[in-house]
Amino acid sequence: MSEEIEQLKQTLSKPNKIAVIIHRNPDGDAMGAGLALKEYLSKKGHQVELISPNEVPDYLRWLPDAEKTLVFDRDRKTVKQKISEADLLFTLDFNDFSRTGSQMEELLEKYIDKPYVMIDHHLEPKAYAKYKFSDPTKSSTSEMIYEFIVNLGGKQMIDKHMATNLYTGIMTDTGSFKFPNTTANTHLIVADLMKTGIDTNKIQIRIYDSFDSDKLHLLGLALNKLIFMPKYKTAYIVLSKEELNRFNYRKGDTEGFVNYGLALEDSNFAALFSENDDEGVRISFRSKGKFPANEFAKKYFNGGGHLNAAGGRTKQSLNDAVQLFLDKLPEFKDKLLNANE
Repeated sequence: MSEEIEQLKQTLSKPNKIAVIIHRNPDGDAMGAGLALKEYLSKKGHQVELISPNEVPDYLRWLPDAEKTLVFDRDRKTVKQKISEADLLFTLDFNDFSRTGSQMEELLEKYIDKPYVMIDHHLEPKAYAKYKFSDPTKSSTSEMIYEFIVNLGGKQMIDKHMATNLYTGIMTDTGSFKFPNTTANTHLIVADLMKTGIDTNKIQIRIYDSFDSDKLHLLGLALNKLIFMPKYKTAYIVLSKEELNRFNYRKGDTEGFVNYGLALEDSNFAALFSENDDEGVRISFRSKGKFPANEFAKKYFNGGGHLNAAGGRTKQSLNDAVQLFLDKLPEFKDKLLNANE
């Protein structure tokens, strides 16, 4: 890693045109990491654009400088130009171009000969990056961006705006510091970020306590539909396209809903199925202990992620996706029942 850092230091010692790219349906970690890195590189004199494949969810638009994010789905011509002109391309919080959506994936593949920098904490990284910083033991990509900036000698440049973005990324990807990926080092980094004067209470409220009435009613519906199967210590929620539309669904509205299934005392595995026009059925998985949510997602739903937090998608009908889920649970029964041993 130190050799790659030294090579990047040399590359970054002169002004570059840089594109920072995050994954489709960006979450708090992707946005927090991307915004912080963009600000750091801009302060160093580079021309930097943060690019998201699709719209930033409403609950993250308050983040410092989030409104300056270029959105591929909205302005493809500009995004294509910025990527074609870039001297360096950072990909954050994903390690496979497919996580950006099929059309963005094609665009990134077109410029595969450009120097890519991968900074990510997911398993099984693809071999596309000239500079690869991949560490699944880290809580979040935002934690990795903090360390990346420090390793480049930029710790003193982390201001309140950057710290707000990084804290948001770490907080959301650790489930407010309750997930097993939260380490002593995570807390030390957060403590350092807090020294900049960020308002952690305000950040928590903005992320978790700023529901509009539609989103709150959607949550009520989701909780009412929650099904728990003691036989497999598994809970799941199914939301159809019609149900989402009834409450004026916007991207990000169901963020965190899956965690309620895992909040049941005897639940070791939880899933949220949501039907979407352009993406088929999206599934979020969460687990406790040793149960491999990522293995389940990868094996049956074209997905992946972390041991206790994963996602997938399928072009099957909603009913077929749920039935597949139910049909495969018996294969994992022993692991589900003994996840905490």
